[in-house]
Amino acid sequence: MQPDPAVGSDQHIRLHMHLGRDSLLFSLFVACAAGFVWFTSLGLPGSVASHFGTEGIPNGFMSHDAYVGFMLSFVVGFPVLLVVLTWLAMASPKARIKLPRGDYWLAHERRAETVARLRNSILRFGVMLEVFLCYAHWLVVLANEANPARLSESWFIGGLIVFGGGMLVWLIALLDHFRHGA
Repeated sequence: MQPDPAVGSDQHIRLHMHLGRDSLLFSLFVACAAGFVWFTSLGLPGSVASHFGTEGIPNGFMSHDAYVGFMLSFVVGFPVLLVVLTWLAMASPKARIKLPRGDYWLAHERRAETVARLRNSILRFGVMLEVFLCYAHWLVVLANEANPARLSESWFIGGLIVFGGGMLVWLIALLDHFRHGA
């Protein structure tokens, strides 16, 4: 992979160092998320209120072990699958990547750096997703501590708003780079 002379070798090196750092950060978040789900699930009851309807009233239950297994699979598996599949899809030189000023960014001499930047970005999104999924799990844990079990809808909606806002900032920053960077 040859660095783009217009981008400069220093920027090329920094971009790939960020890719390594962001990969490590994402892996750390995945491991911490797994530990968080495992540890916080220890005190859950034998029958866990796992699905909630209007006003936070539970309408679905799982055994403790099934809930923990599902949450570990979901909290770890979903973000990892999202990142890995995106990375694999972008690895192909024939991958259809749609970007502002795509002719410029996906030109042969800049494609590797563009893909590295996109990979860094998807890792950051994966971290945000990990945090949100752990937050949702934490709300389920808190809901199961109440008697009767009840999920705080306002906290859940607040979390969705914060996550949505974070996604919006992430997307605007990503698109802004490709619109104005160079």
